[in-house]
Parts: sequence; structure tokens; C-alpha cells
Amino acid sequence: MADADSARSVSALLNGIAQRVYYGNTEITEELLKNELYAELSQDEFHALHEKMRALLKSIASADMDQAQLEAFLTAQTRKQGGVSAEQAAALSRFWKAHRVRVRESLLSQSRWEPGLRGLKWRVDLHTSASRGQVSNSPVALVELELGRTGESSEFVCLEFDEQKVSLVLKKMAELQESINSIVHHS
Repeated sequence: MADADSARSVSALLNGIAQRVYYGNTEITEELLKNELYAELSQDEFHALHEKMRALLKSIASADMDQAQLEAFLTAQTRKQGGVSAEQAAALSRFWKAHRVRVRESLLSQSRWEPGLRGLKWRVDLHTSASRGQVSNSPVALVELELGRTGESSEFVCLEFDEQKVSLVLKKMAELQESINSIVHHS
């Protein structure tokens, strides 16, 4: 019976951590979890358990582990000194099977910039004008951005660029690409 109670407590702890970290429920606090699930533990003991489970859950979630990866990870954790018990590993496995999709969706929504770019259209027009007898053929790039927040209707922004502005934008994009490449290649 003690094992069943312990397994339920670990599962409830994992659910509480997920509620706070991934689902945005600020009412779930470490203190509440301790009082409800592990009243018999000292604050230091509970804090250590809470942080271990939070870190393990973070590792599993950030790697978006499939079942084979999860089993290998948990096996390694049970063999490691200061790792997890077999019952904690089983609780983590059950939790991840039940919550993987929802946690992944939460992480994706937390990492998304809002408003987001939903669409982009562009074209180049040739402006011709005859002022004071001179004919001017100047190309103009027209860009339409569709922006929107999740669950809201789109907003449209129209931009007009002459040849000089297009060159400037392309230069800035090249600088951005260089910065990205230097970070990626040095990591």
C-alpha cells in the first residue's frame, strides 16, 4: 500500500510541476505540493525531490523523447547514484505517455513570437512618369505582410521599397545570415 501511495504522490507531483511550468497554472506552488503530497518531508528534502523531478521532466520535454529514448534515459537515471528509484522512473514514464503531446504544444506556444507572420506577398512594379518631359522608369517593390495573433483575425501591412531600400534590406539580411552562421558554426 505504501508503494501505491508513493507512486500516486510522485504522479501527483509531476502533474503539479506540469501545471505550473507547462500549463501556466500559477496557483500550484512548491509549498502547496509539499503540504498536499509530502507533508512528512522536511522543506529541504522536498525541495530536492521537487527540483530533481522538475529537471528530469524538463530534460524529457526539451528532447521530446519518444518511448525508446525515454526508457533508455530512465534506465540510466535509475542506475545513476542520486538518480531516481524504479517507482519514480515508472511514474515519469506513465506521466510522459499521457502528457507528451500537451507538453509539446505548450512548449511550442511559449516559444512562438506574437504576432506571427501568417503570409507574405510581393511584386515589383515599374513606375513610369513624365514630369517636365522626362520619362522615369523606376522599379518599386511592393510587399504585403499578413500578421496575426493566435485566435485573432489577420492584419495586413503594405510596404513599398525603391531600389535603394531593397538593397539596404538585402544587405541587412546578409548581415543577419552571417551572424546566424557564426553562432551555428561556433556552437
